[in-house]
Amino acid sequence: MQEEVEQKTINLAVTVTKFSWRVITGAVRSFINYRRHKQMMGPKRYRGKQTVKQLLSQDQGATSMLVGDEGIKDFQRIAKRYGVDFAITKDKSVDPPKYTVFFKAKDMDALEAVMNEFEQVKAFKKDRPSVLHQLDIYKEKAKEQMVKAKIKVKEMVR
Repeated sequence: MQEEVEQKTINLAVTVTKFSWRVITGAVRSFINYRRHKQMMGPKRYRGKQTVKQLLSQDQGATSMLVGDEGIKDFQRIAKRYGVDFAITKDKSVDPPKYTVFFKAKDMDALEAVMNEFEQVKAFKKDRPSVLHQLDIYKEKAKEQMVKAKIKVKEMVR
């Protein structure tokens, strides 16, 4: 009986050892495959808006351009539409703050198209009257009409 228990214990120990060894070798193989796959893929490629560090890590050279303080959201939307990789930094020392846009040198043609459209959007917004200003004008007109209506009602009552 004791001999049977010892035999089962030894078998269990050998089985666990084999199992552990298989798990360890499988884990090492999967890690090696993961590293090979990652090396074949290369570094992670960022698209669109990114940090300056990510933009410069792509080793394609970067150029910068100063953009005004207004309409930076419009610039981002247009640049995303054209597929330009860019990074925006904000200079807080100046009042109002100025934005500098960094972009890859190879994106010059696309960036020219972005800047042309951005200028058109800014010009359109500058020519368009303010909604709040128009609302104030309509409020004043409504008040004048109310006063005229009250005067007519008073004249009719007398």
